[in-house]
Amino acid sequence: MAMNLVRNVWPTNLIKSSSAIINTSVNRFFSDIQSTSKICFELNDEQTSMIEMVEKFTREEIIPNANKYDKSGEFPWDIVKKAHKLGLMTHGIPVEYGGLGQSLLTHCIVGEKLAYGCTGISSAVGNNILPQAPIILFGNDEQKKEYLGRCVAEPIVCAYAVTEPGAGSDVAAIQTQSVKNADGDWVINGQKMWITNSGHANWFFVLTRSNPDPKAKASEAFTGFIVDADTPGLTVGRKEWNMGQRCSDTRGVTFENVVVPKKNLVGAEGKGFLLAMKAFDLTRPPVACAAVGLAQRALDEATQYSLQRSSFGKPIARHQAIQFMLSDMIMGINTSRLAYMRAAYEFDQGRPNTYLASIAKCLAGDVANQCATDAVQIFGGAGFNSEYPVEKLMRDAKIFQIYEGTAQIQRMIIAREHFRQAMG
Repeated sequence: MAMNLVRNVWPTNLIKSSSAIINTSVNRFFSDIQSTSKICFELNDEQTSMIEMVEKFTREEIIPNANKYDKSGEFPWDIVKKAHKLGLMTHGIPVEYGGLGQSLLTHCIVGEKLAYGCTGISSAVGNNILPQAPIILFGNDEQKKEYLGRCVAEPIVCAYAVTEPGAGSDVAAIQTQSVKNADGDWVINGQKMWITNSGHANWFFVLTRSNPDPKAKASEAFTGFIVDADTPGLTVGRKEWNMGQRCSDTRGVTFENVVVPKKNLVGAEGKGFLLAMKAFDLTRPPVACAAVGLAQRALDEATQYSLQRSSFGKPIARHQAIQFMLSDMIMGINTSRLAYMRAAYEFDQGRPNTYLASIAKCLAGDVANQCATDAVQIFGGAGFNSEYPVEKLMRDAKIFQIYEGTAQIQRMIIAREHFRQAMG
């Protein structure tokens, strides 16, 4: 598999010497630094103000209610409505469509703080960015006014319907079909699975196969649509009871002769696959920031516990074994935070960020899982008990290595982009 990947992106006649590859990588690094004009790690006044507000919201609204929603699996509508009122669900929508028009970097900084309280609740609050992304990037003015406008006008949620029972990471394998009818509208048939917020969605972004030829190129075979949730023939299945993030609503969705008006086609016909992939460049940094928020919570809980719990006559924080685990957590969190910030910043500058977005998503997901695991280990027997907070963190963390492209898919993207850049 790895050798095939190399052959596909790096033909033999284009292979460079190792020194040339190193020079290319080094030059690219310094070019990236120069392109940003300067390196600044200071937050601006708007970001500082947002952080203060979100930390207060997380402390007062999310953390006290996290366990209740984890046990009940109920969708946290009361928190969603409060978040919407504060602008926490509209800050990424452009100003001309009623949103705050804030940068992706600001969105991610805010998202980390929400996820610190509970990633299930933060998913319910923040998942709208995924179905909104294709509209923001490729939708026409009418679509943006209607569907982004709905999200601004009231606290609704929407859903991104791409994954299917037989097609997860292999997006090109989706089978849900769209066929144009005599009126020029489209008829959708098929089934989607693991669709976040689908049980409460006002509208969906749906990726379909519009070219039935199995040999058609992925870049020409798929088309994306906006589908209103109340369209006849659209049926939402039962809520799935997942390992973690249990108040985040996940269900299957069935489309049976669902007629979608031609005005709801997003972008160009046949270009849906590229549209969906570009949307991930916008949405993977927010996934990474949520993972960092969970990892930071794990570190803080483990640190506090290590200072309170004693063994062999002293707090366990004074044992080198514990210090090493905490140090590893600290290193992972800080590097993951820088990774998602850089990926978001590049997007804000209008530069390609596929490579950096995959690095951020992959690293942060792995770090979140390791931090949650180490936090449970530091808590010892108490960590295995559901009365303590780190057990939930460990369950919630796993999904960060799965959704929006598994950890393995991210590594494939990183390798592909690396070899492409090495070729010059």
